[in-house]
Amino acid sequence: MESVIDVHDWLGEIAGHTFMRTARLPLEELSGWREDPATGNLHHARGGFFTVEGLEVSRPGWAVPAWSQPIINQPEAGILGILLRRVGGVPYVLMQAKNEPGNPGGPQLSPTVQATRSNYTRVHNGRAVPYLEHFRGPRGRVLADVRQSEQGAWFYRKRNRNMVVEVDGEVEAAAGFRWLPLRRVRELLSVPDLVNMDARTVLACLPVQEGADEGEGGFGTAVARSRDRRRGALHGTPEILSWLSGVRSTTDVHARPVPLNRVSGWRRAEGRISHETGRFFDVIGVRVDAGGREVDAWSQPMIAPVGTGVVAFLVRRVEGVVHALVHARVEPGYTDVVELAPTVQCTPGNYDHLPPGARPPLLADVLDAPPERMLFDTVLSEEGGRFYHARNRYLLAEVDEDPLPGHPAFRWLALHQLDELLRHSYYLNVQARTLNACLHGLAHVAPPRPVTGGVR
Repeated sequence: MESVIDVHDWLGEIAGHTFMRTARLPLEELSGWREDPATGNLHHARGGFFTVEGLEVSRPGWAVPAWSQPIINQPEAGILGILLRRVGGVPYVLMQAKNEPGNPGGPQLSPTVQATRSNYTRVHNGRAVPYLEHFRGPRGRVLADVRQSEQGAWFYRKRNRNMVVEVDGEVEAAAGFRWLPLRRVRELLSVPDLVNMDARTVLACLPVQEGADEGEGGFGTAVARSRDRRRGALHGTPEILSWLSGVRSTTDVHARPVPLNRVSGWRRAEGRISHETGRFFDVIGVRVDAGGREVDAWSQPMIAPVGTGVVAFLVRRVEGVVHALVHARVEPGYTDVVELAPTVQCTPGNYDHLPPGARPPLLADVLDAPPERMLFDTVLSEEGGRFYHARNRYLLAEVDEDPLPGHPAFRWLALHQLDELLRHSYYLNVQARTLNACLHGLAHVAPPRPVTGGVR
């Protein structure tokens, strides 16, 4: 079985055989990209990939009732796919060592296929995407196939097809690919910046696999058992769905695309687009030189967040079943207004100027959780193809009581309910899917050994 060191060595070997150099460029100097003289929108000369546009948002009655911002509009749906096969009954997954221009530290474990429609239809005139035929057919037994959203604060109605396909017999791992035990990949979620966002979202959609989720005792055993829907939940699934439908139906949010040169509060200077306060994010340009990719060189706009975010689930056990506290969250780029998000999802610095009522509830509860209650604490990077050095601190903290009893925007969901909702589109947002994958990774973490004197 692969160890953490083995995987690091393999990624280091890949980095030695390939290369990726990313240099920041002024937006005006991006080769192959054009600024529309009427709207200011940034678009590719061939018409594919994505555009950077403006978005106007209004939320009457909220602490911030209206704003405008740049946003990425990428209407095509890509494929994020993982091949799975069993060796002696043990599930293995075919992972790719893939570098992206926005990655903070080189290649990361990525899905077997990670490609936009423009990529796999070869708008860029690049090389073909390996293993694509297994997912466009597909070839094999489909274990998961569902469209899921991505960051609704930075993408306008972006979605990708998340797929897991089980194959029989040998499928050779090409250069840059490796078959890894599913269990090991889940364990590696605790390593900073190692498993990329696209792999995490696909893993979150994978149903329970025989031989992969036995549990190692303590909280890990509770996690493994909590994926069994027969174990019950604090709220029934029909009740949860009715609650979410009610929130979606009564939330008054209006978001409409506008020309990029009409967004207020943002300025274009020094080759980038920035908010006048210096908060939120910048739209920057980069030039990329790469070896081992479908294309050897290109340039593009990217979103570069300001600051590291905090993304956290509070979890508790209800009659032995692990539940996570989800938040019905509004983001302007969502297809269906509201999706279920982590308990806390924010970049703290973005709220410093706002009144207390506009700040995320429970942020202090998460950050001040006692060490013995912190189950998971790792910084993971987001999608490196569109976001430059975007990183979030992902946390899982256990509590005994409900810190927000009766709050209309929060509900406790059992882990098997999260799994069930992930069989359908647009219920759990991409950050919640990462935390769901991390939760299931805890099933393989052995409980800590007792220390003399009972101190952990």
